[in-house]
Amino acid sequence: MKNIITLALIAVAGASQADIITQWNFNGESATTVPGGALSPTASVGTGTASLLGGVTASFSSGTANGGSSDPVTSTPTNYGWQTTTYAAQGLEEGQRGVQFAVSTVGYQDISISFDTRHSNTSSRWIRLDYSNDGGSNWILGSDSAGTLYSGTSGDTWFNLRAGDLTADTSIDNNANFVFRMVTVFAPGTSAYAASTSTSTYAASGTLRWDMVTVNASPVPEPGTIAALGLGALVLLRRRRA
Repeated sequence: MKNIITLALIAVAGASQADIITQWNFNGESATTVPGGALSPTASVGTGTASLLGGVTASFSSGTANGGSSDPVTSTPTNYGWQTTTYAAQGLEEGQRGVQFAVSTVGYQDISISFDTRHSNTSSRWIRLDYSNDGGSNWILGSDSAGTLYSGTSGDTWFNLRAGDLTADTSIDNNANFVFRMVTVFAPGTSAYAASTSTSTYAASGTLRWDMVTVNASPVPEPGTIAALGLGALVLLRRRRA
């Protein structure tokens, strides 16, 4: 019996390794032929819907300039990032402008997000990751304590592999209505946007370029495997993963 539980534990531990379920790399043969276009780029891995929020406009620009994103594709012109602009005027619409992604997590659990962002000199220094378990009707707002508030401390610079660990919230596991967004927010404790470069002034025309937007998760164990494990072993697995 011990051997059966051990084998089952190994099987589930292997299944629990994070997989990329959806990813956007925004690459294409040219800046005008990236699949899906600038309004709603097509996922390069898996399926999902990307969209713009609050009047933001978009195009595609180099993913290799200014040090480049984490995209392993280094050739030009195939490596692009999703370039966005037309953000809110100073002191207005906090958390309402940015980019949004809808991804079904059916069959998956332990959800986490990663992405790269290139800040221009006059773009918002602060970006927040929010998410929803009901398609966007209600939002869980990111925060510094949750590790979902990000600062770009210089302009014309990529900040790569920004991470949002959402594994603690089981309401987004196995959920067809998972949505997340990255939005510009005021500098903490103020009612104003701060520019990415301290010697610059924030402007709505500043740009944020996105790349390698990725949803990671682990498969939900098959019921038969859970039965073989038994409750005690499953609890042990949870503790080991924590």
